[in-house]
Amino acid sequence: MAEFEWRSWLALDGAELMARDYPGPAEGTPVLCLHGLTRNSRDFEAVAPWIAAQGRRVLAADVRGRGRSAYAPDPAAYQPAVYAADVLAMLDALAVPRVVLVGTSMGGLIAMLLAVAAPDRLAAVALNDVGPVLDPTGLARIANRGGMLPEVRDWADAAAYARAVNGLAFPDYAEADWAAYARRLFREEGGRPVLDYDPRIMEPFRETAAQPAPDLWPYFDKLAEDGRPLLLVRGALSDLLSAETAAAMRVRAPQMAYAEVPRVGHAPMLTEPAAQSALAAFLATAG
Repeated sequence: MAEFEWRSWLALDGAELMARDYPGPAEGTPVLCLHGLTRNSRDFEAVAPWIAAQGRRVLAADVRGRGRSAYAPDPAAYQPAVYAADVLAMLDALAVPRVVLVGTSMGGLIAMLLAVAAPDRLAAVALNDVGPVLDPTGLARIANRGGMLPEVRDWADAAAYARAVNGLAFPDYAEADWAAYARRLFREEGGRPVLDYDPRIMEPFRETAAQPAPDLWPYFDKLAEDGRPLLLVRGALSDLLSAETAAAMRVRAPQMAYAEVPRVGHAPMLTEPAAQSALAAFLATAG
């Protein structure tokens, strides 16, 4: 597995944020991996070294409030527009002019915002199980589960929690898979596993989820502008990105490659054969 170093930078409000940096050739456009709502950079601990081995520098960020990045004093800061500004601050601090962005769920929404705020910073974008229309079923599941602090005494409990929450999305996972999954969700604190995010990240999410959904199609259209290379990966069992929305996205962005991961829901880990094959082809043309 490729080694990485931690990089830190200051957001506009002074928050110290962190990212894993897997080294790669200077001439290739770096890849930036952004995780989902309650996740962290460990979601890419397998796929990031795989990308780096293909000759790319890879940055995998902990979005504020997750992993090693600072928690926000005011939970109102936990919103995609702030996260997008944090990404731009990272690129400036690390002197990275543009990236190939791989965004899982919330990470893909951040990519759409960046396409409007700073389109020149995005060489290409891979969206992992997310689009401009989010299925209410998936939103309700996330709103009901996220931010709840489970009674977890040890890592066996943590694996059981991971299975209880995500079992429908990964019906073929075995015990070893759930043990590894738990290590991505939890960190150890005081001898016990604890969820590795600030539970207050859910406060703005629940407020937004209770309101009429914003029209994100203009953001997706901006992402697809000028023939920018795009890839959409969808879990065949996804409850957040419907097959109908994926089809509509492909019509509006005819250059977008597409892969569907069988027997996986929200969201693929990008280590699945269908996802890796699509990612390899995408990276070969992504600049």
